[in-house]
Amino acid sequence: MSGSPKYSSVRVGAVYAQREAAERRRRAEQRRARERRRAAERARLAQEAAARRERARAETERRRAEAARKEAEVAARRTAERGARLAQARAEESRADERGLDEVWELIAEAQRSGARAETGSLERQLAELRGRAARGEQLGDAVEELRGRVVNLRPTAAGDRTDDSAAVLAGLERRFSATGPDGAALDADGHRRCTDLLDQLRAAAGPGRQVRFEALLGTVEHALARHAATVSEAREATVRQARAEQEREAAEAAERERAEAAEAALELALAEAAERFDVVRPAAEGVLDTAAELGDPGLADEIGDALRAVTEALTARSASEARRAVADLEGRLPDAEDRLDELELAYQRRRDLVEALRDAMTGEGFAFEGGEDQGGSFRLHFTRPTGATYETTVASEDDGTPVLVYHVEGEPDVTLYAPQDEAVCDTTEALLERVHEALGGDDGFVPGELTWDGKPPPGTGGNQLPGGTSGRWTTP
Repeated sequence: MSGSPKYSSVRVGAVYAQREAAERRRRAEQRRARERRRAAERARLAQEAAARRERARAETERRRAEAARKEAEVAARRTAERGARLAQARAEESRADERGLDEVWELIAEAQRSGARAETGSLERQLAELRGRAARGEQLGDAVEELRGRVVNLRPTAAGDRTDDSAAVLAGLERRFSATGPDGAALDADGHRRCTDLLDQLRAAAGPGRQVRFEALLGTVEHALARHAATVSEAREATVRQARAEQEREAAEAAERERAEAAEAALELALAEAAERFDVVRPAAEGVLDTAAELGDPGLADEIGDALRAVTEALTARSASEARRAVADLEGRLPDAEDRLDELELAYQRRRDLVEALRDAMTGEGFAFEGGEDQGGSFRLHFTRPTGATYETTVASEDDGTPVLVYHVEGEPDVTLYAPQDEAVCDTTEALLERVHEALGGDDGFVPGELTWDGKPPPGTGGNQLPGGTSGRWTTP
């Protein structure tokens, strides 16, 4: 029998089973209570998260409204500034028109004094029409200069001297140059400089005896003034377009910043919610992980460990959707894991109780206890007999939690004794172990089954004699 492992399944006694059932019910109620507390905490966190999201939404709306208000204020201010500039420009143009009309009236009056009264009637009517348009706020544009030209054309017949005419034409051209506004030099520097030079040349040619030079320059000056006015007007429009584009760009950038800030805020809220939910279940999950590893269930430890890592990795990666999914998965696994852990702890306690009972029973049969090791899923105990034989006993559990005793015996003689009429009697070692089993508590403790080993013959077949009077097969009397 030495060297061959011996096995015995152990069932719990009726009284022990009742106590264990009561403990199982108590633990189940504790699990339900813990889950109720966790569910209540999750509900509280969900309410707080919803309140934070609502506050964040309201704050976003407030900032958006504030930004829209400021943008509207800026737009209104810019519109007012543009309106003021336009009104100022129009006022300047109106004043220039009024001055031009006054000068035309003086020219008409001079022509009348020079004897051209008959020819000035239509010119007076046209002047009156232009004054009416000016009074209504219309911009007269080139109409004043056209009328001035008609009046000037009358003067040679009336006076025979074109010097004053040249001066009037020059004054009109200078007014046209001034009408481009004070920003004309900045908006069209080259055109402004050319018009200034040409007007200086034209002014020099307005003197007596230089009428041919004056006439020769006049078209060039008028063309340069028209080109300068068009360039300045186009530059102003371009400035307005650029300002409008800049406003639109700034508005788009502000909207993008607002969207990015809102997205970041939403992400932070979602991550915070996942982290808070994780904090609710993490202590219990870590407890399951540690205890399952200690009690010899690596499968359960790996399952919960993987679920814990999935949450922490998602939070570290700042993936809110993955974090929520991983937390929900862990929450779903935890109740069943705690149930399995309770069964592991009950099986562990069952093994410990069996270890205590076995140690008492074996020392009662004269064994000396030499110590043991807790191997998580099993206990290993060491005993010696006065004869020097050693018994290494392992207390383990089957998959369903049923305790199992495994003996390794060294130094015990494997001798089968025979009574008269060749009746088999119990081997000394087997009988010793059976006496130990009988002392394990019965209904109040543990009830071992038949002691078996590999190759044990069925009951009633007797032992097979080996050379030297020894036998390697055992029967139960």
